Amino acid sequence: MSYFCNNFLVIMIQNFLAHDEIIMVLIRCGLIASILATLYCYLMKPTRKKHVYLVDFACYKPHNPACMCTKESFLKLTKSTGKYRDESLDFTRKILERSGIGEKTYLPECIMKTPSNTCLAEARNETESVVIGAIDELLLKTKVKKEEIGIIVTNCSLFNSIPSLSSMIVNHYKLSHNVLTYNLSGMGCSAGLISVDLARQLLQVHPNSYALVISTENINSGSYFGNNRSMLVSNCLFRVGGAAILLSNRISDSLRSKYYLKHIVRTHKGSQDNCYNSILQKEDDNGDTGVALSKDIMSSAGEALNANISTLAKNVLPLIEQLKFLTNLVARNLFKKKVIKAYAPNFMLAFEHFCIHTGGKAVQDQMQKVLKLSDWHMEPSRMTLYRYGNTSSSSVWYELAYCEAKGRVKKGHRIWQIAFGSGFKCNSAVWYALQTIDPVKEKNPWTDEIHEFPVNVTNH
Repeated sequence: MSYFCNNFLVIMIQNFLAHDEIIMVLIRCGLIASILATLYCYLMKPTRKKHVYLVDFACYKPHNPACMCTKESFLKLTKSTGKYRDESLDFTRKILERSGIGEKTYLPECIMKTPSNTCLAEARNETESVVIGAIDELLLKTKVKKEEIGIIVTNCSLFNSIPSLSSMIVNHYKLSHNVLTYNLSGMGCSAGLISVDLARQLLQVHPNSYALVISTENINSGSYFGNNRSMLVSNCLFRVGGAAILLSNRISDSLRSKYYLKHIVRTHKGSQDNCYNSILQKEDDNGDTGVALSKDIMSSAGEALNANISTLAKNVLPLIEQLKFLTNLVARNLFKKKVIKAYAPNFMLAFEHFCIHTGGKAVQDQMQKVLKLSDWHMEPSRMTLYRYGNTSSSSVWYELAYCEAKGRVKKGHRIWQIAFGSGFKCNSAVWYALQTIDPVKEKNPWTDEIHEFPVNVTNH
């Protein structure tokens, strides 16, 4: 029996060796199939999102003292035009008194002159001064060469020039022909965070790149010379300002960048007519163009805010706060909403700093109430409104600059920027501090006067 088995094994080995070429082919095919399967799994696996770093940012501060505007000088300028009725002037004074704006905000030089000149050329000069001023300071701070910038995103609601603002930047700095440029207009005070989001998405598909984001507004183009009260409010609140932000997806920038972007949440309530029409550029009965604020603006802001924080909450709140929020939401859906009050999550457990758009004192008061924030947390927003007025989409950057100038930003801190705008939109950005910011080394619009703040704005 053993003899038979031995012969059988010998025969099998001989046959195996006789067909070694076939065996090798099969082995090679198996190896190739394994490699292809591995490659397929790698390619089909969702790619890991790249970190988007905020290298640094710069906010524009006019150096011309002729551009500084007190409330009294604003009233004199308004009256000197001869276009406003006495009741409109009285209304303007009341709005200024309740606005939360201080005595050192800025208007374009062309408006500060008597008579004012609001032509297209002056509007272009205003925007160029702000945009180029902010970019020059940013390039100086970051030591990034202009040739390294691969993406440009600009936003300005009311001034939509031809060529665009992004093209103006390319021309001024003589940038490369293959730079990617985008220009957003008509998107309101929340457009700055929309620009950041667009840049973020572009950085996901363009490796080793720098993205330059510019947020500003044009006061010249937004000036209203009629007597419709709903359109006079914008004249009182908006002031000159702008910010330049440098974003990067380069791993090498992780060591020197100030922040990285953790979350962007965008909410758009434009499908509802009352929200869509709450901020509207139009002509009044006499043909004068301006931006009208409807009586629905606060309720529209509330709806957009609720939707936005409902999405944001699950990403940033501690688990216990999420459970409280979810339980309340379910209960309000099962029972009458009027019976059960909405639960306001404690966002002070999720963030160390809040940069809330400077829409006006009434907006700030409501935001503080809804989010249950302390006066300390509201300070950057209130002081920015007081010192610089409503600078539209760039206001959240003046607020972050305030936090830095005060020496409040430490490594590991979380910052929530939240802005509202026409549409109606509410957008949030969450940043994580990669380093402790030394205010002594910082150069920003607050540096020379931060010791004067905070001030009491109760009577402003």
